[in-house]
Amino acid sequence: MEKKVGFFKSIQFKLIIIYVLLIVIAMQIIGVYFIRQLEDQLVNNYTEMLDERANLLAYNIEQELVKPREDNTSLGIDINVLLREFFPVENSEAQVVDMNKVVLATSKAQNRHIVGQQSTEVRVKRALLGTKDTGFLRDPETGHRMRVVALPVKSEYETIGAIYIEASMEEIYDQMQQINNILAKGTAIAVAITAILVILIARTITGPIIDMKRQAQRMGKGDFTRQVQVYGRDEIGQLATSFNDLTFKLKEANASTEREKKKLSSVLSHMTDGVIATDHRGNIILMNKRAEQLLETTSEEAYSQPLPDVLRLSETFSANEIDDYSESILLDFSNEEQDFLLQASFSVIQKDNGPITGIITVLHDVTEREKIEQERREFVANVSHELRTPLTTMKSYLEALEDGAIEDIELASKFLNVTQNETERMIRLVNDLLQLSKIDSKDYQFVFEDVNFNQFIHNIIDRFEMMAKEKNIQFVRTIPLEVLYVKMDKDKITQVIDNIISNAMKYSPDGGNVSVQLLYQGNNLRLSISDEGVGIPRDSQIKIFDRFYRVDKARARSIGGTGLGLAIAKELVHAHRGEIWVESEYGKGTTIHFTLPYSTFKGGESNEV
Repeated sequence: MEKKVGFFKSIQFKLIIIYVLLIVIAMQIIGVYFIRQLEDQLVNNYTEMLDERANLLAYNIEQELVKPREDNTSLGIDINVLLREFFPVENSEAQVVDMNKVVLATSKAQNRHIVGQQSTEVRVKRALLGTKDTGFLRDPETGHRMRVVALPVKSEYETIGAIYIEASMEEIYDQMQQINNILAKGTAIAVAITAILVILIARTITGPIIDMKRQAQRMGKGDFTRQVQVYGRDEIGQLATSFNDLTFKLKEANASTEREKKKLSSVLSHMTDGVIATDHRGNIILMNKRAEQLLETTSEEAYSQPLPDVLRLSETFSANEIDDYSESILLDFSNEEQDFLLQASFSVIQKDNGPITGIITVLHDVTEREKIEQERREFVANVSHELRTPLTTMKSYLEALEDGAIEDIELASKFLNVTQNETERMIRLVNDLLQLSKIDSKDYQFVFEDVNFNQFIHNIIDRFEMMAKEKNIQFVRTIPLEVLYVKMDKDKITQVIDNIISNAMKYSPDGGNVSVQLLYQGNNLRLSISDEGVGIPRDSQIKIFDRFYRVDKARARSIGGTGLGLAIAKELVHAHRGEIWVESEYGKGTTIHFTLPYSTFKGGESNEV
């Protein structure tokens, strides 16, 4: 909701106050200067006028005082005539005093009683001594400001009398007060007119500003559709034009930001790696879907939580330690049911050399990679071990032959036979490794053809029955009469079945049975080959298809096994879109099962699920 600015806090009111104050101050300065100058001018003019009349009166009084007379009565009459003629100044009094300080005449009728009396004025005494004395004083009765002039009357450089003048200046100051009142009224009228004009002018300034303020508020809410009206080409008009340009650029920038945000959101959502972002305190502010899946949590639950807590590193790491951690760390979330390893890589968000503003953590599921790496290490160790044993044996026998055993024909023949067996064993091992390498690298050629699987199994069993007679092992066949066709590489499946039957015969006791059973399993055929040997412990059953894994390593080596047969069989069965697994109970024999897609007629499509 828009917050309304009060009138007394608005720019319009401030402009009114500023302009009114400027007018008032200007008028006051003008008024003070004008009144002061006017007052000085009026006072000076009045003073000069009094001085001129006093000098003129003094000249005429001097003529009357030196004129010979029969009595003093005519002198007073003549002086009164001169006072009326040369000093008709209102609100003033002029007294003529002889050299004995006796008042001879006065222009003020109310003071005629002082005529013939001696004057007590100090200024009169000074004037009789030949010194002109002027000044200002206030009338003690009326409080009026008075101009006082005491002027000596001289005749041939001899003072023969004096003129004493008291003139009221109140009329001048009344005029000044009237002028002040006129000036004050004029100032008030000017201020009122100015205030009205300023209100009208201020609207032309504040109107566009208010418009821009409303547009800024709309922009703050994400609305960039409206333009500010440009009222002119002055600075405010230029500001409005610039504001419209800014609105357009912000609209484009906001649209670009939204596009980038959607792209980033899409990238984060579809990344195979988990991404976590934190603030400068190490608390989580962003987590993509993959990170939620890997950590088995939700963004809502993880929001504002410390990163070490979510990564379960609280016991060994703090947020500050992760800030300085530049290498990746491995997180182990494995349990009894399955292995689960995550690799966490940290990247500190920091502008130049300023403070750290956050951390980006990338989570990558490395369970398979670590498993492959572990298998690779085990593979290298197993190959090294498998090769070391026959090589050590061959070296020992060859050294014995070199030391003289070759002279004993019977012993030398025995040693050479052992050396030959170990050589053949290494050749078988290398061939198996090459075969696995080709399968892993997809550089393995399969020649698929439709094969009568029933007859195919019978032929393989017939071949093994010839060898089984030496160990008195019997084959038990459970094969349906219906002809079933399988599209397969005949040589590769032969290798698989040969390997499984060979193992069954190796681990079966003399006089035991090897059972071969062919059954339907959905849209596949399932071939099961069972022996009556010692069986496989439960914890070893899921590992027998691993490379170089042997349940009984000593016995397997004694019968010439490489530990790669079932691993090769597994890869070949998978290449035929089948599955292979084991069922066994320790001490009661082992059964190897594998499936293959089949059809009921030659050249038909396999009924795959």
